[in-house]
Amino acid sequence: MRTITSSMAALAAAACLALPAFAQQTPTGPRPATTAAADEGASTTTPRHSAAQAAGYRALHLCTATFSSGLPQDIINRTGSGQTATGETKIDSVAKTVTVKFADDMEPRIAAWRPGLGCTQLPIGAKMEMVKHLPRLPDSISIPNFDAQAWPMGDANATAKLPAAQEKAVSTVFDEAFRDQDGPYKGNTWGVVVIKDGKIVAERYAPGWGVHTSSRTNSMCKSLSVSLVGIGVQKGLLDIHAKAPLTAWRKPGDPRGEITLNHMLHMASGLYTESGRNPQGEIYGSGAPASEVSMSNIIDARPGERYIYSGSDTILATRAVREAFNNDAEWISFPHRELLWKLGMTRTLIETDWVGDFITSGQCWSTARDFGRFGMLYLNDGVWNGERILPTGWSDYVSTLAPAQPASRARGGAGYGAQFWVYGEMEGLPDVAYSPGGALGQYALIIPSKNVVIVRRGLDRGEGFKLAKFSADVLKAMGL
Repeated sequence: MRTITSSMAALAAAACLALPAFAQQTPTGPRPATTAAADEGASTTTPRHSAAQAAGYRALHLCTATFSSGLPQDIINRTGSGQTATGETKIDSVAKTVTVKFADDMEPRIAAWRPGLGCTQLPIGAKMEMVKHLPRLPDSISIPNFDAQAWPMGDANATAKLPAAQEKAVSTVFDEAFRDQDGPYKGNTWGVVVIKDGKIVAERYAPGWGVHTSSRTNSMCKSLSVSLVGIGVQKGLLDIHAKAPLTAWRKPGDPRGEITLNHMLHMASGLYTESGRNPQGEIYGSGAPASEVSMSNIIDARPGERYIYSGSDTILATRAVREAFNNDAEWISFPHRELLWKLGMTRTLIETDWVGDFITSGQCWSTARDFGRFGMLYLNDGVWNGERILPTGWSDYVSTLAPAQPASRARGGAGYGAQFWVYGEMEGLPDVAYSPGGALGQYALIIPSKNVVIVRRGLDRGEGFKLAKFSADVLKAMGL
């Protein structure tokens, strides 16, 4: 067994993204990542608990980055865990685990990798013995490799040439995007993919990145969650307007019984997920069971009337699909069989907690091309290879402004639909333009009227990427 040991001081560069763990799950949407903590509301913790959370989040990030992403080690170190940790780190390349020490009187924090599921962070105090009890894909399921198949299922014949003048104009826009903070679009870009009429017409990556390199999507993952809900609706398992989609909320008189999936998908559940009642820090740093700590919360607003950006709403929406599906043995592969692998998204991971709930609020890793495929599903209103995966009109549902909107909307920023950000008419974009949005600049803008998807992936530090302006300039360069 080969074990790599390093002190955290020696890897200080890995803490360069100094946002709290849960804050990195907040999609920037129209906002810079540095405001994420204010949006979700940071909860105060003791120094000891903060150290445990920092160690756990670092273990989780290093685990997936090392064993799933394909990232070079120098980029793993530079992108870091997003938090400062001071304990010894061990990466076991045989057992595929990462441990980070945080206290002399406690077990180190542990994250463990499994095929197809990526890494799971064990709860504070867990021992290595717990790893063997983590959820796993059944032995009967093998991870497919579609690379040799024709695009979009695979990578063969994926590209098409633009006319020379358009190609040159788009390349110039890309040049400006890859100037990062020195360019007009700001941010720090590592990958861009433009899809027109089902083919990749422009694509570029920063050094060290490539077609099959995956990176943390952060809250781009929320758009995968609403897609899983859509699949549940298409299968007749769910009604997004039915009250109390979770069993725990069905006790007579429970005010949470008024919450619907529609409320949660619009980020308007009414649950108290601000300040000290925001469970994201415990989910991403402490290894708390995601749906357990989310569904036990209380209400402080009438469902549907108040927009609060909350990862718990997303987690619980996915949990509702699990409860309606009612088969835990098959649930663990449900996102793979019913969504990801049907689209050829074989390098996309939706990671779970240790009780088997998918952390769809932001614990996903994916490639730029995979999110291009995802955007194409929505361009086709949920139909793929002749199969209707999402309900008719689901694309309209997710891209329609919700009744309650973020304050930034009134200031000219993007609005919110159902787990997608809405950019229509910003910077001259067409009236329908919507995108998943993840912290540090993760986007896949879908523009139905032009039959275009524009994927932009980054690791933004400082001023956030100007997606609407960049996308409008790309369309102009293409003569659209």
